[in-house]
Amino acid sequence: MFEHTADRVLTWFRSGFGDGLDLKLRCTVPCETASDLVKPDLETLAVLTRAIANKRQVKVSYLSVASGASTKTLSPLALADTGLRWHLRAYDCERERFADFSLTRIVKAKNLNKPIPDAQQIEADAQWARIVRLEMVPHPGLEHPKAVEADFRMEKGMFSIDMRAPLVGYALRRWSVDCTTDHSLDCKEHHLWLRNHQTLYGVESATLAPGHSSNEKADE
Repeated sequence: MFEHTADRVLTWFRSGFGDGLDLKLRCTVPCETASDLVKPDLETLAVLTRAIANKRQVKVSYLSVASGASTKTLSPLALADTGLRWHLRAYDCERERFADFSLTRIVKAKNLNKPIPDAQQIEADAQWARIVRLEMVPHPGLEHPKAVEADFRMEKGMFSIDMRAPLVGYALRRWSVDCTTDHSLDCKEHHLWLRNHQTLYGVESATLAPGHSSNEKADE
């Protein structure tokens, strides 16, 4: 009787009808998930989303795997779901560059009530503005590629997706896509191969992609 997206229906099965609200409805279809293990603090998230909406800078306490604890002044621009965790896309005022920051590593955030300069707005973020088309096919080393074609509902043995550049590396890593030019990674671990690997040229997050060789820094 009603049209629903697959994302919405699967969310209902995972969280319950009512999008997780306790409506005391009986679960008719058992459903378990291994995702959403990393969840951001809602108070911190509230500060950041208000700053994004009002275009105001924030000061945060951040924990980095590479450099440890630090205090940063950020111009928060957008949220991004990598499939494994949530990130904040922001301009790092100290390092003078756009970058990704894991929401769960922001342990404290304070609104500075200072407007974000034009040069630090989302419109000035070249990587965010860049849309990358990924064309993926079953790994040529697979004996039964039809199974992978079914997984991704491929048409004529290929499927493509358009994605913002900062998310590309995360997606390719999550899907274990072989991004080598000669599909040389083990097909048992990498069921997909990126057919148009040249599309990753200049994509900073591509450092995260399996088999992709680059010296560019991806994220924090």
